[in-house]
Amino acid sequence: SILLILFYKVISDKWEAIVSNNIAEGIADREFAYELANNEYVKLYDPASKQLFTWREITRKSETIAEIEKALIKIAEMNRSDGGIGLEEIKRLIDKVGLSALANKDDLRPILVELVELFNRYDFSQVDYDIIGDAYQWILSYFAPTKAKEGETYTPREVIRLMVKLMDPENYSIIVDPACGSAAMLIESYKYVREKIGEKDVHLKLYGQDRSGDMVAVSKMNLLLHGIRGDARIFFGDSLINPEFLKELKDQEADYVIANPPWNLDGYGEDKLNKPELRKIYRYGYPPNNTADWAWIQLMLHTAKKKVVVVIDQGALFRGGREKEIRSKIVSEDLVEAVILLPEKLFYNTGAPGVIIVFNKNKPENRRGKILFINASNEYKPHPEIRRLNILGDDNIEKIVKTYREYVEIPGFSKIASLEEIKRNEYNLNVTLYVASAGIEEEIDVLREYQELVRIEEERKRLLEKI
Repeated sequence: SILLILFYKVISDKWEAIVSNNIAEGIADREFAYELANNEYVKLYDPASKQLFTWREITRKSETIAEIEKALIKIAEMNRSDGGIGLEEIKRLIDKVGLSALANKDDLRPILVELVELFNRYDFSQVDYDIIGDAYQWILSYFAPTKAKEGETYTPREVIRLMVKLMDPENYSIIVDPACGSAAMLIESYKYVREKIGEKDVHLKLYGQDRSGDMVAVSKMNLLLHGIRGDARIFFGDSLINPEFLKELKDQEADYVIANPPWNLDGYGEDKLNKPELRKIYRYGYPPNNTADWAWIQLMLHTAKKKVVVVIDQGALFRGGREKEIRSKIVSEDLVEAVILLPEKLFYNTGAPGVIIVFNKNKPENRRGKILFINASNEYKPHPEIRRLNILGDDNIEKIVKTYREYVEIPGFSKIASLEEIKRNEYNLNVTLYVASAGIEEEIDVLREYQELVRIEEERKRLLEKI
C-alpha cells in the first residue's frame, strides 16, 4: 500500500508540473495542456469524461483512501501498453493490496490517513528521479525479508551494482532481464550508462519479463519513478517457455542479458522444454526436472550477442548428470569468461553464497581458452541493520571488478585456469577447486573474552540461587 500511494503522489506531482510548464509556455487551453501531459508522461486526464485523476483532485474528497483506489484503477485502465510502459498490471496489485479494505480496519485506517497527510506536505515534482527511485528501492528492500519467506527473491543492490560493472554496457545497447522482479538490474544498468557517458541523454532499450503479475506492476512503477519510460518494456509471462521479449526483438539479438533467476526452479525438464519452437534455445540439452539453472543460462546465451551476467546457485557449477552435459558443451565453446564465488549470507531467502558467472561471446584474444576464477567469499562486511546478513562494501566490489577487468591471478583470491585443466576436472567449475581462500585470522582479545566468561559464570550462579 505504501508503494502504491507513493507512486500515485509522485506521478501526479510530475504530471501537474508538466501541465504548469505547458501553460507557462503559452498554451491557454487547459484541456489541451492536460492532453499534452498525457502524451508526454502518463495519462491522468480522461478527455471523454473531462475528469482529472490527480492526487490533488482525488484527495479533496472525504473518502480519500477508497477514492485513491478507484483513481488508481482508472489510471491503470487509461495507461495500457502501447509500445511503452503500460500500467494495466497495477489493477492486479490493487486487488491484492485492497486499499479500501485496509481503510476499513480500525487499526490501519489512522495509519493510511496519516500517510496521505504526510505526502500532502511535499511536492515531489521538484525532487530528482534518482532520489525518488532510491526511496522506492529502499521500501522494497525494507520488506524483502518478509517477501523472501513467501518465496520471492530480492537481489541486494550491491550485488546488482557488481553485476552491472562486470557487464559494463555502453550507450545504445539492448539489455534484457528475463527474470526482472522489480526491474532493479535494468534500472542500475541505465544509471551506470548515464554515469559512464556523463550526461542524461541515455539511449538504451530495456526489456524485462517476470512470471509474477505483481512484480510486473512493481517493476513498471519502479521504472517510472526512476524517470525511465520510452524504451523500456516489461512483459508478463514464463520466460522459459514463452519468452515474450524475443518476440519483441524478432530476429535482433540483445547486446547484454543480466539476471538473478529463481535458483533450482523445478518442473522444467525435457517434457516441458522439448517443443519445436524452443529447441533452438535449449540446443545444449535439457536440464533435469528438479533444477532449471542451466535452462535459464541457455535462454540468456540465446538472447545475448555480447555478454551474459547471471547470479545462480553454487551447485550449478559442479552437479553431474544432465547439468554436466550442458555445462561441458558451453565450457568447450569457450563462452565462460569468469566465475565468482560470493560471500555467504548476502541474500534474504538463503544463506548459500551464490556465484556470478560471466559469459562472453567476444572474448579478447588473451582470455580465449581460459576461465578466471575469483574466490570472493571473504569480501564482505556485516549488514548494518540485519545481524544475520552480510553486504558487499564498495571496496569489496572494486577489488572484484578490478581483478576481472585486469584478468590477473592473486594468491588466495583469483586463478586463471585453462580449458584443458577444466576438462581434466570433468568440467567442474567449483571455484574452491581452483583457488582456495587465504582465510582471515580473527583477532581475539583474550582478556576481554575472559572477563565475559567470568560475567556469564556469575550470572549462571545468580540464576541457580534464584531457582
